[in-house]
Parts: sequence; structure tokens; C-alpha cells
Amino acid sequence: MGGGGGAHDPFDIFQSFFGGNPFGGGGSSRGRRQRRGEDVIHPLKVSLEDLYNGTSKKLSLSRNIICSKCKGKGSKSGASMKCSGCQGSGMKVSIRHLGPSMIQQMQHPCNDCKGTGETINDKDRCPQCKGEKVVQEKKVLEVNVEKGMQNGQKITFPGEADEAPDTVTGDIVFVLQQKDHPKFKRKGDDLFVEHTLTLTEALCGFQFILTHLDGRQLLIKTHPGEVVKPDQCKAINDEGMPMYQRPFMRGKLYIHFTVDFPDSLAPEQCKALEAVLPSRASVQLTDMELDECEETTLYDVNIEEEMRRKQAQAAQEAYEEDDDMHGGAQRVQCAQQ
Repeated sequence: MGGGGGAHDPFDIFQSFFGGNPFGGGGSSRGRRQRRGEDVIHPLKVSLEDLYNGTSKKLSLSRNIICSKCKGKGSKSGASMKCSGCQGSGMKVSIRHLGPSMIQQMQHPCNDCKGTGETINDKDRCPQCKGEKVVQEKKVLEVNVEKGMQNGQKITFPGEADEAPDTVTGDIVFVLQQKDHPKFKRKGDDLFVEHTLTLTEALCGFQFILTHLDGRQLLIKTHPGEVVKPDQCKAINDEGMPMYQRPFMRGKLYIHFTVDFPDSLAPEQCKALEAVLPSRASVQLTDMELDECEETTLYDVNIEEEMRRKQAQAAQEAYEEDDDMHGGAQRVQCAQQ
């Protein structure tokens, strides 16, 4: 945490004893080693079509650049004075009392010089940057989103962040954020589509047109006599997402089928279906067996809601049982006393 607002250069000790830098230069090396500026992160929302086809987006950004008039000195003469607030170190140390005989030292950038360690005379300030050493610039960056890029992937523009004197300029980083698509879902290099069939289509065959992410029309159909079962999946090779940096290779397109059954059938429809569908399993029950059976009634139920309700009920009963046990123990203890 440091013990004062003085210098922290490792070569200052050599300067104190020998009057200079042991590696030459005749003085402190403070300021020679440039620090790196912070990277600027921007989220970039893209559609699934953008990631499938590739796209280019132009974005206008504002950033700080070193003042061209004073070359980043902040003054007309190029001179500056050591900050009196931090004695040129750029840092200040504050002491915080935590308790009796306990203190905490905290180091933070000097507010007077904004951590630079120097100040500029008001009359000598650069008229263009007002002594700030940097000015704002608007710049247009063209971001190329390549085919097959993933959600969360980064596109970096090296050295395009804010400039500052004696600082290595950081990068501008765009992070891709894929927007939800109403029809297609993506998992890696594969695409998934949900499609609902009528019972007639599932049993007798179907065909439909699927518009792909690049606008192509795909004809999806079954083979003659093929039956599609509920919750069945089928795949089409090479119709998934392009692979990043291998755009001519593609994943698979998966289609998940659900079958929409009719709510009810008329008696004549049942007879017509029985004539063409496989016959029902014949179970011969005698009148005596039927007389011994009890009639039951089936009703519709949402099994997920049913399970949640039972779990909540079991938790409530366990809580009440635990509460009764604690209360009973207290009453026995009181009776013994």
C-alpha cells in the first residue's frame, strides 16, 4: 500500500547513492516504460442471418487522440511543472483510521494532476486541447462479420481505443451478441427447426417449403408410404451453419416433428379408420368379468403442474410436522419443570 507519496521507481535507490541510473542515462527512468491503455468493449447485436451469410457493419465511434498542435504536451511551450499535490509521483496516499492503534494506507491517483505528476500553467495551456493533451475524434469503423462466427466471439481493432501521452493505445473489441430467430435455433454448426404435422400428414405423407436463412426455398417431403411419429427428428446434411473460416463446409439441419391430433372423431370416422388401419388388439371379456370390474373416469391433466403441486404440498407438510415436533418438545419440558 506504500508508505508515502514519494517516488516508487526501482532505480531511484541507485540515483540516491550513485547519482544516476546503473544502466546509463544519468537520471531516473520514471516515465520511460509506457503503460498500456484500457481496451474498449462494445457489444454488437447480429441476426442469425448475419452469421449465416456474413455481413459488414459501419459504426461511428468517438475516441480521444493526442493533440496535434501540442504533440500531447498540453502546453504551448512544451514545458510543465511538477505537481505540488503529489510531488510529481502522480499518486497520493490517504490514511484511514480503523480503530485504536490501527490505520490503513490507501494509494490513489492524484486529483490535481489526474495521475500524470505534472501541471501546466494556465497562460501556457494549449489553445486546442486546453491543456488536456488529447482531443476528441469521430471515426467510422467497418466491422466484418464472417460466415459461421459464434455468439460471444470477439472482433478486435488493435490500437483504436483512446490515445494518451506515454501510453500504448488499447484495442477496440466488438463482442457479437446473436439475436433470437423466430424459426431457427443454433447449436454450434447445426440448425434446428420445429414443424407441426397434422395426423393425416404424419400418416399419409407431406411436403412443405422451408425458407432458409439465405432466402433459398427448400422442399421438405417424406418418401411414399413413410409414417412420421410424434417427437421424431430428421436431418438434412450440409444445410446447417457455415463453419467459421471454412464457409463451404456446413453442419446439419435438424427438423423436429410434432403431430397435431384431432380432439375427437365422429363414429363414422372411427369406422372408416378401422377399415384401413391395423386392427385393434382383440381382448374378449365375458359378461361375468365385466360385471366384476369397477367403472373409472379418465380426465386430462398437466403432469408438470401436478408434480409441482405435489412437491409444494409435501414441503408444507414437512414444515408443519417439524413445527409440531419442536412445539411438543417444549410442552413436555415445561410439564417436567
